[in-house]
This record gives sequence, C-alpha cells and structure tokens, in this order.
Amino acid sequence: MASLPQPARRRTPIFIGLGIAVFLLSLILFSQTSLNLDFIQPSPQQTLLFAALSALIFLLFVVLTFILARNLLKLLAERRMGVLGSRFRTRMVIGAFILSFLPVIFMFQFAYVLMNRSIDKWFSGPVEALREDSERLSNLLSTYATTNARAEAQALAADPELRRAVQQNNADAILAQLERHRAGLEGGFALVRIGSQPAIGYRTPAPLREMATALDPLLRASADQKPRITWGDVEYLAGSEAIGSDARIYVAMPLPPGLAATMKSIEANHMRYYELGRDRRAARRLFMQQLLLITVLVLFAATWLSLFVSRLVTQPVAALAAATNEISQGHLDYRVQVRATDELGELVSSFNRMAAELEANRRQIEQSRRELADTNVALKQANDAIEHRRREIETILQNVPTGVLSLDAAQRVTHTNGAFAEMFGREGTDLSELFEPPVAFDLERLLRRADRMGTSSREMQILTARGPLQLEVTAASLQHDRQRQGYVLVFEDLSDLLHAQKQVAWREVARRVAHEIKNPLTPIALSAERIRRHLERHDAGVRPDGNSMAVIASCAETISSAVETVRTLVDEFSTLARFPTAQPQPTNINQVVESALQLFAGRLDGISLRTELDPRLPETMADPEGIKRVVANLVDNAAEAMRESLVKEIHIRTSLVSDAGHDAVEICVSDTGHGVTAELKEKLFLPYFSTKDRGTGLGLAIVNRIVEEHRGSVRVEENRPAGARFIVELPLTSKPLPKPESTHV
Repeated sequence: MASLPQPARRRTPIFIGLGIAVFLLSLILFSQTSLNLDFIQPSPQQTLLFAALSALIFLLFVVLTFILARNLLKLLAERRMGVLGSRFRTRMVIGAFILSFLPVIFMFQFAYVLMNRSIDKWFSGPVEALREDSERLSNLLSTYATTNARAEAQALAADPELRRAVQQNNADAILAQLERHRAGLEGGFALVRIGSQPAIGYRTPAPLREMATALDPLLRASADQKPRITWGDVEYLAGSEAIGSDARIYVAMPLPPGLAATMKSIEANHMRYYELGRDRRAARRLFMQQLLLITVLVLFAATWLSLFVSRLVTQPVAALAAATNEISQGHLDYRVQVRATDELGELVSSFNRMAAELEANRRQIEQSRRELADTNVALKQANDAIEHRRREIETILQNVPTGVLSLDAAQRVTHTNGAFAEMFGREGTDLSELFEPPVAFDLERLLRRADRMGTSSREMQILTARGPLQLEVTAASLQHDRQRQGYVLVFEDLSDLLHAQKQVAWREVARRVAHEIKNPLTPIALSAERIRRHLERHDAGVRPDGNSMAVIASCAETISSAVETVRTLVDEFSTLARFPTAQPQPTNINQVVESALQLFAGRLDGISLRTELDPRLPETMADPEGIKRVVANLVDNAAEAMRESLVKEIHIRTSLVSDAGHDAVEICVSDTGHGVTAELKEKLFLPYFSTKDRGTGLGLAIVNRIVEEHRGSVRVEENRPAGARFIVELPLTSKPLPKPESTHV
C-alpha cells in the first residue's frame, strides 16, 4: 500500500488563531465606531483603545503578510517542479483574489461616495431649512399654548365676582368662583396670589408645598415671558393677569403628551445636529480609515483561505489519483491512506469500500457462476411442478358440481369454474356485473364478514339462468402475513335438498296438526251449536231461565278449555324454533372474550381493537359457547357500524360490578360508529328489526335471548364522543342457572 507524504500540520492552528484574532479585533473596532454614535466625541479611554487595537492589528498584518508571501513563493516553486495539485492551488489563489478584489474595490468606492454624500446631505440646505422650520414650529406651538393660558387668565381676571372675592381676600369665595370656570381650566390649574401672601391653588396636580420649587419660575415670571412648568410626565405652559393693584392670577394649561414629547425631541435633535455639524470632518476621516481596514482584511482573508481550502482538496485528490492507478493495474487490495474530512473524506472512504467490494465481488463471481447453473436446473424443476399442480387444481375445480368464484384483493374476478358458469351464465370483471345489485350488496357484506372471521356462510335465494335457486354461499378470505390476497366464494345448490326437507317437514306438520287439532274442534262446534239454539229461543220471545244460562256457561267453559288445548298444541310446535338449551358451567369470562376475539384475528382491517380485561374476575356459571356468540355478534355489529367512520376503534372491557349487594360480571363493547338514536334503542333487540339495509335483524335478538337465558341484562348507551356502547351484565353465581321461560326468536 502506498501513502502520500503528510505536510506539517502544526502551523495550521497558528494560522487559524491569527485569522480569528484579526477578525475579532476588527469586529471590536467596527462596533466601537460604526455602531456607537458616541464616536463624534470619543472619551480618552476610547481613544486609547482605538490606538492599541490599531497597533495590534498592524503587527498581525505584518506577520500574516510574511506567512502569506512565504506560502505564495512555495506554491510558485511547486508549480515549476510539476507537483500534483500545484496548478489547482494556483488557480484557486488567483481566482479568489480576482473574485474578492473587484467586489471589494467597488464596495469601497460605493461606500466612500455614499458616506460623503450622506454627510453632505446631513448638512445640506433643505436639511438646514427643515431644522429651522421645526425650531420655528416648536416656538409657535409654545407661543400658542402660552397665549391660550394668558387668555384664560384674562377672562378670569375680568370676572367681577372673582375680583370681589380677591378684594375681600376670601379664599373660599375665590375657589368657588374658579370652580365656575372649571370648563376652561380642563386639564390645567390656576393660582391666585394676593400681595406677599401664599398663593391659593385650584386643581393643582399636587399640594402647593410639594410644588414650591416647580412653581417658583411661574411666580417670578413677568407678564411677557413664557414660563414652562414640568410636573411628573406633564408639561405646562402658563400665563398671568393682574387683578387690581396687588393681586395676580396664574393659569397653567397642559401640553398634550405627544406634543410635549415632540417638542423635547425637536430641541434634542437641534443640539445633536449642531454637534454633528461641528465634527463632521472627524467623522469622515474615521469612516475612511475603517473602510481601508475592511478592504485590506477581506483581500488578505480571501487569499489565505483559498490556499487553505486548495490544500484540503489537492492532498486527497493526489492520493486518490495514485490509488486509481494501482486499481487499474489489478491491485484490488490497494487502499488510500490519507486523512480527509467532509465530502472528500466520504469520497476516500467510498473509494476504499469500492476497492474492497471489487475484491470481494471478483471472488464471488466465479462461485456465483457455478451456483447459477445449479439454480437454473432447480428452478426449471420447481416451475414444472407448479405448472403441474396448477393444471391439477384447475381440473378439479372444473369438474366439481359446486360453483367456485375467486376474487383478488380488490374484489375483481380472477377465475370461475364450469359449475359457476352453468349456474349464472354471465361473465364480468366484478360482482356488480355478475349479479343484481341487491345480491352483489349481500355478497360484499359477506366478504367483509369473512375479512373479520376468516370464513362466513349464508343461505341466499339468487335468480340464475335456471331460475331462482336456494344457494348456500360460503366466503373465505385468503391472507398471507396479515395481508389480504383475495377471496373465494363457493355456491352450493340447496334447492333440491331444501325442497325435499320442506316436503317431509310440511307433511309431518300437516299430519300432526290434523290429528291434534281435530279433537278440540269437535267440542267447540257442539258447544257453539247449543249456544246458538238457546239464543234463537231468546229471539223468539222465550225468556232465558236459570237452566239456559247454566248451559251457556257450560258451553263457554268447554270452548275456553278447547282453545287452551289448541294454544298448548301451538306452544309445543313452537318449540321446534327454539335455540339449543344452554349448558352452564364454571366459566372464566376473560378467556371466553379472548376466544371470541380469536375469530377476528388479523381480519379487522383499519380497525383498532383495544381490550381491558379485569384479571380479578372470578369464575361464574355460564354457557361458554353462548357468551362467545354474544361477544362475536357485538364485535361484528360494531365493525359493521364503523364502515363510514374516520376513526375506527373497538374497545372491549370486562369488570366486576356490585349493585345493592348483588355482584355481576360486566362486558362492555364500545365502538366509534354512527351511534344509536333514542327511538331505536327500544326496538334494537326485537327479532327481525335491523338498521342495516340488508340485515336479518336476528343478531342482537340472539344476544338478548342468550343473556336473558343467563338471567342477565343487555343495554345500549351513547359512547362519547361518538358511537355506541353495548353493556352485558351476567349475575355472578356458583350455582346452576334455573331454566328460563320459553323464549322465541
């Protein structure tokens, strides 16, 4: 492995330190001059600081210029010797100098001209006129405010009532008269001074003894002066007028806050303008020195930085050039041994990784070639086996009498067998083209149930090419790694079987009904005939006697008994529609819930299922299969109710509740669907009632029947913020459940 000679790096931190020092010193000088307006009249400390900084920067410039000249001479020598990278470094230095020189010169010239013009404009004729106008405006405003105050004082002095009160030296009367003129003094105050006595104040902002110092200029001012009083944040302009020979009234009116601040600002700016005009030559000279300093510093930094950056580039490039030559000669074990950072460091690392990968790939190519031949043979055999298996499955499907329809994940038709084509005699790409809209809708619901439960079956009557057929449709969801791959629909014709079963069932029902009902009908007919005869006698004018009434009562009793016999027979026949009797046993409700949820494992697409099972639940007497059917129906209904919801979440919770000393196990199934209105809550558990367009209305009726069989209760509540919550309560007992009353669905 080859490596390039490493340059001495001990000087690099020195160069960087010197450059940072120059930058910081220049920044300090710039902030002390350009960013601080006190440079017009610098303090002795600032003058000393500027002198020290200037001397230190000059010394640093000398040192850095010497180092820069040394590096330039070294670069020239390397270029003459043909060292790799010297030409690139030369171009970098020349390019950096040109790119920085022209903008810096233009910047210097522009800043210099802008500075001179700005200073000249500061003291130009329009600016001077503006200053004089602003000063004149300030005086006019002061005169106007003073005139208003003096006019108010004259108006008060002319009031005969006030003059009489002053002549009587009655302070209360004076204040009373001033109160009459409070509208004219709105915001201001008035003072009345009689001879050398203390002044009488009206609506002063503070007691007179606290304002003695502030009021002194007012009391001493002559009639033609414009005294100004400042108290707190308010500034007042005052005027006075004599009342008689030895009394005088003073009126002070406040200036608006904005006007007072503006007048102060005008006066302060006038003084500042005067100072700037006096020292503008010093300001121009200081700005000129700073521009020269910045210009030289930028040129120096650009030249030195180009040398530094070019060195960072040329050293790794030279190493890469040498390594490329070695790789081209077949030495794939060669690696670049040079330090580099940033993108060049990534380039060096990538080159070394590339060389290592080339070396490894060369060893693997031959091995891959040998393995490829063996793989091709095995692949051909596997393809042949797959094709044979596919033809075998296709042959089986074409010969089975059951219709088979396969769909992809988007419910598009992928395959049908001969039995399906014979049944329906249609071709299409999806369910809506193969079936009528109501049938297609039912099949889509069956597919959604299969997504949740794996498989789902339903008997349906479908109009086919051979007429209406009673079919058992089974849907299976094909999934792999929890990803839906498609569906299989199996259509089995039950028409002949159901027809035969119905004939046998109806024949037996007819025989039993005819036999059992014939006996009670005979006494009903005889009793009715006897009652009719007695009623005819009554219509003929024969008064009924006690014997007739007894006969009628006896006949009515016979009819009632016969009717009860018929009702009993009907009840016995209705037992044919009953569900299987529950088989209660000690049951862990949490395990039953988990078993029911296994039916939906991986099949609730887009629905978040959250469980909260209380581990402290004791065992209770219940039918595990019945409770499992309850939970499955509630979860399936919840999933169906959230078809159009944006947020789909099912929450299942079990807990132990106690009410008046009776413990019960509570199962709560909540969803975020469309919810249940108040008017539907009473009908929700009735048989054959459904809120779905194509529902059978038996799901919740079955839930209600099973819960009642367990002597429990089921109710529906509103789920906040959206959806419904079904709550099932089962009594906690260790004894066998009593047999429930007859319940039909």
